[in-house]
Amino acid sequence: MRKFNNRDFLHNLAVLLFMASIAFVLMAARKATASPADADNTFAMKAASGGMSEVKLGQLAAEKGTNPAVKQFGERMVSDHSKANDELKNVASQNNMTLPSDVSKMDAAMYERLSKLSGTEFDKAYAREMVKDHEQDVAEFQKESTAGKNPALKEFASKTLPTLKSHLQEAHQMQKAVMSSTSSSGM
Repeated sequence: MRKFNNRDFLHNLAVLLFMASIAFVLMAARKATASPADADNTFAMKAASGGMSEVKLGQLAAEKGTNPAVKQFGERMVSDHSKANDELKNVASQNNMTLPSDVSKMDAAMYERLSKLSGTEFDKAYAREMVKDHEQDVAEFQKESTAGKNPALKEFASKTLPTLKSHLQEAHQMQKAVMSSTSSSGM
C-alpha cells in the first residue's frame, strides 16, 4: 500500500481545481454564446403573450372600469394591441416562428385577480398594472429595437415602440385620474 503524503495531496488538489475551473469556463462560454435567434425568439414569445394579455385586460377594463379614463384606456389597448398582435403574427409566419396561442400563466393569474375586483378597486389595480406592464414593455421593445439580430423583429419592435411609449404616458395619466377621483370621493 502506498503512503499518502502532502505532495500527492497538493498535486491532486491542483488537478481538481484546474478541472473545475475549465468546467466553469466551458459552462460560462456556452451560456454566453446562446444563439441571437434565442433572444429574438424569446422576445417574440413574450411580445405575443403580452399582446394577447393586453387585449384581454383591455376588454375587461372597458367592461368593468368605472372611471372614464380606465374604460378609454382599455378600449385603446384592445385596438392597438390587436393590430400589433396581427403584425407580429405576420413577422413570425415569414420567419417560421411559432408563437404562443394564449397568455402566460402569470398574465392569466393577473387577469383572474383583476376580474374579481370591481369599482374603484378595479380601476386602481388596473391602472397600477398597466403602468408597471408598459414600463417593462418599453424596456423590452427598446432592447430588441437596438440589439435584436432578426431584422424583421427588430423593425417590428422599432415600429411598435412609439405606440408603447404613448401607452405608458396614458397609463400614468389614467393612474392620476383614478387616484384623484378616489381621493375626491372620500375613499
